Amino acid sequence: MRLESFTLHPHLRAAFTGREEGNQASHTGADPDAVAGARALVASGLGFPPERLRYLHQVHSARVAAPAGPGGIAPEADAMADVTGDLAPVVLTADCVPVLIAASGPDGVSRLGVAHAGRRGLLDGVVPAAADALLRGGGERLEAWIGPSICAGCYEVPAAMRNEAQALLPGIAASTTWGTPSLDLVGAVAAQLRAIGALVHVSGACTLEDPSFFSYRGGDLTARNASLIWAA
Repeated sequence: MRLESFTLHPHLRAAFTGREEGNQASHTGADPDAVAGARALVASGLGFPPERLRYLHQVHSARVAAPAGPGGIAPEADAMADVTGDLAPVVLTADCVPVLIAASGPDGVSRLGVAHAGRRGLLDGVVPAAADALLRGGGERLEAWIGPSICAGCYEVPAAMRNEAQALLPGIAASTTWGTPSLDLVGAVAAQLRAIGALVHVSGACTLEDPSFFSYRGGDLTARNASLIWAA
């Protein structure tokens, strides 16, 4: 598990799990007891109970939801905004871009956000929507961590898809290391965040190239990595 700190919000932490921590996804047909055990081990390793974790039912949308209550059903959305600062929002990925966003409030309470930025959600605006939810919740001084995800050199797409994406989000078009059309999801996420004044950190790890992470394109069809943000 990779741990990172925030600069503007030094009391906040980011964590990115991988293959060693096990599959963190309960929606892909995996053994629910095994997933629950893997999630509990992650929470324990970070020093808090698993009840603090909050998940989404991710559907490649631009919807932003508030966290579910204790024992509640995960909301159908691809971003979450916690304005209480008490929880640990989680986003699950296996090549898509996990985004963790922090903000501080005038009341001294941190605002915590996560976003699942796959191609479709990214083009539809899930990242600025997540940041805007924190700002509307009284947050300021945005800071973000972009977690492990597939890099532009590996994310091959059809030329028509690249052209469509470039028309919607200029700058996202790229090429693979072998010269075919691709998309730079990480670069596009970072550009969107910087455009709204956020301080951005990038993990730099490619899930397809780095075997320590689950990768959908690498054959991990049901397993997911978890990225989470919390107040230490």
